[in-house]
Amino acid sequence: MVIYRGNPEAPHFINVDLDIYSKSNLQPLLAVLGKKVCVLYAGRDKRTYSAHLELTRITGSADAAIRAFCALVQSLPGAERDLWNAAKVREFNIGVQAAMRPFSYETVLVAETVKAAAAVGARIGFTVYAPEERPKRGRGVIPGSKKAGSSPR
Repeated sequence: MVIYRGNPEAPHFINVDLDIYSKSNLQPLLAVLGKKVCVLYAGRDKRTYSAHLELTRITGSADAAIRAFCALVQSLPGAERDLWNAAKVREFNIGVQAAMRPFSYETVLVAETVKAAAAVGARIGFTVYAPEERPKRGRGVIPGSKKAGSSPR
């Protein structure tokens, strides 16, 4: 979990989700992870089970979140680790909120984080969310009105 305290209209790191896809039921794995993770979704679609998780503790960066997830995976008991290893997809997905300004945003992962993800057989992905459109003050057209700024009757 990350709590962002900067300018919400600037690009920023949101969080890291752990996405797992498997042919096997992931509930035993989720049970062992317990209160250390927040289960965003766990279920089955046709023949594939999936789980989408966040950490319940606050981390300050993608590096810290990925390393915390890796530590949880490393501590899994045998049967649950086998379930992890058998999953078709194990992905740490870094979420970034885009914005119109500044022009760019950069986030980096240190080599130790990439090695930790590789050691648990996980890939790293990125999701960039488009900036939210906000109407400019006094420029919006009110539904039912004939011109911008006029009030409905």
